[in-house]
Amino acid sequence: MLLSFRLAFRNIISSGLRTWLTIITLSLAFVMILFFNSLYMGWEYQGIKDQVNWEFAEGQLIHADYDKMDPFTIESGHGQYSENAHLTPVLIRQANIYPDGRMLPILLKGIASEQDVVKLPTKVLSNSKVPIPVIIGQGMAQDNHLKKGDEILMRWKDKNGTFDAQNVTIVDIFETTVPTVDANQVWIGLEKLNQLTGFHQQATYLLADKEYKHQNIEGWEYESKQELLQPFYDLIEMKKGGSSFLYGILMLIALIAIFDSQVFSVFKRQKEIGTYIALGFTKKRVTFLFTLEGTMYAFIATIVGSAVAIPLIMWLNKVGIPMTSNLEQSRKMGITIDEFIYPLLTPELFFKTIILVVLLSAVISYLPVRKISKMNTVDALKGKK
Repeated sequence: MLLSFRLAFRNIISSGLRTWLTIITLSLAFVMILFFNSLYMGWEYQGIKDQVNWEFAEGQLIHADYDKMDPFTIESGHGQYSENAHLTPVLIRQANIYPDGRMLPILLKGIASEQDVVKLPTKVLSNSKVPIPVIIGQGMAQDNHLKKGDEILMRWKDKNGTFDAQNVTIVDIFETTVPTVDANQVWIGLEKLNQLTGFHQQATYLLADKEYKHQNIEGWEYESKQELLQPFYDLIEMKKGGSSFLYGILMLIALIAIFDSQVFSVFKRQKEIGTYIALGFTKKRVTFLFTLEGTMYAFIATIVGSAVAIPLIMWLNKVGIPMTSNLEQSRKMGITIDEFIYPLLTPELFFKTIILVVLLSAVISYLPVRKISKMNTVDALKGKK
């Protein structure tokens, strides 16, 4: 076995420039596979962490009549809930605010001021001395030219469908990477919202903490954080599929080069094949030797590629990759993304990529050399095709 590895290595190195062109192309494909996958893994890790911390908590108990994708269900999509130390209620109402005389439709979200299940800075609501304190996200503030301390007229409907209006005061502006808790949303203490609307012990959904153990409750549907995060997982998979086209082309070019080298070996090295057999090599062993030669390209390419990819990704994991060019547009589309993405290369991803590259190279290398098992030894020694 060791002899086969030595022979295979010697044979591909003796090919000179052609060998190194193939290795460089294959190693470049290997680096790009690692880079893009680690980039999306880093984005996925950050996105999951931020969405859990800011919006989903450990899961949500959602009222059966409320559909996130249907704004018409907001009016009726709420119900009575029972007190539970591990559930934090959130009540959603439709409202309008009038900054600088403009009308802006918003979602008015009431949440317990003393909650700590999500990172929303709601404690400032209970500490404020103004009549109706509210908080908004930085994106909401920038889009509508709002700032901390602004008083804005807000209009809403109470439980009887009667419109009411009062000034609210922005007591804090929080910064988040999760646009679904920011865009066109105003957060208010649930206690204050109950006073304004006349609703009591009502919620649209309940946020679960880590200690919550779900039990079926009539009129409420539980969604775990994995289910809530599924659209984000699907987005990441779609992005991965798009980027795979680029490194797939490089991989294809490298594999074609390996295939071409193997075809050339079978037709141009027949005397060498006959000599191996005459020296006692079985045809299976010769086939293995030539397959190993093609696979050796992948071994060397992964070594070269790792020497480039690992330091590069480790450096990018510290400094991050700026996403400022697409940040605003992505957040307007409701996509959770930070100003910097920090690529994450895990051992599992690294070894899976190595196995993929080596296996593809081995299969492509074996296909042309199958003919060796059908060769006549005497003809091979004479160099006949």
